[in-house]
Amino acid sequence: MNNASNRSIDPSCTDKPPLAIDIILELDVFGIVLYSVLTFMATVSMLVYIEECIYIYRKVPANKKSVIIWVNGAAPVISTMSCLGMWIPRATMFTDMTSACYFAVVVFKFLILMVEEVGGDEAFLKRAGRHKLKISTGPCCCCCLCLPYVAITRRSLFLLKLGSFQFALLKIVFTILSIVLYTNGTFDLSDLNITGAAIWINPFVGVLTIIALWPVAIMFMHLRIALRSLKIIPKYAMYQLVLILSQLQTAIINILALNGTIACAPPFSSAARGYMMSQQLLILEMFIITLVTRLLYRRQYDPLPEEEYDDNENTKMVAIHASS
Repeated sequence: MNNASNRSIDPSCTDKPPLAIDIILELDVFGIVLYSVLTFMATVSMLVYIEECIYIYRKVPANKKSVIIWVNGAAPVISTMSCLGMWIPRATMFTDMTSACYFAVVVFKFLILMVEEVGGDEAFLKRAGRHKLKISTGPCCCCCLCLPYVAITRRSLFLLKLGSFQFALLKIVFTILSIVLYTNGTFDLSDLNITGAAIWINPFVGVLTIIALWPVAIMFMHLRIALRSLKIIPKYAMYQLVLILSQLQTAIINILALNGTIACAPPFSSAARGYMMSQQLLILEMFIITLVTRLLYRRQYDPLPEEEYDDNENTKMVAIHASS
């Protein structure tokens, strides 16, 4: 007789995520320390962000206040939502959706931030009048080196903004749709059948994400030399890091959990344990990123110096020569 057939399966391994009170009652000494430290990190992240908002409100020019506050808030908001999801596992889907919606707005705001660092739309168009945009860049067209350079005009600037804004808008729309379908029982992240709503909505949102990241990458490649003195490269690196950790890392862990690669540990099922691990990692990672971004954005916001016409800049910006 096969002993495996007689092996009992803990009911919690196939049950819904536990309630918050069940987690509290199950905590041992290590669990109490872990949850306390992570909650402390999430709280400090939000307090640092609030202090940074006060500094920005007092010291930063009016045209940059909103975008800098939005961009700075990515890590603290994700950390706070992850902390709520850690304590209330049944709310993980909603906390993740809230974080994703906020970051969708941050993608658009980071593009606006780079333009505002130059001085706004008019100053950007004036400074960039002799250059062209290199559009053969990631994440869409990094391999398409044959793509032509695009002249910088009001229309091309509008299209860049629109490319990122569509994600900020449609992500919120699809999140609301997902919640409505969830209440109707037709949206389940673990349902990978072709008839499930999640298998259609999530890939489509992924395509919108890639489209939205493309204009930001184009603008960064164009302005990274001009804004080098404003530490735009490490700022962009932190923005990319938040994207990778909050989206890609979380997706990988959740896929492993749904496949059963992450073992069940009562009172958590495999999926619930995967979500829990993801939340705990994000709290730690976003805490570190919050401290780093505070150092990057807490500075004097003086006007950008006039552009120096140096042919070396043509490595990333192609000059437009008037026809003779």
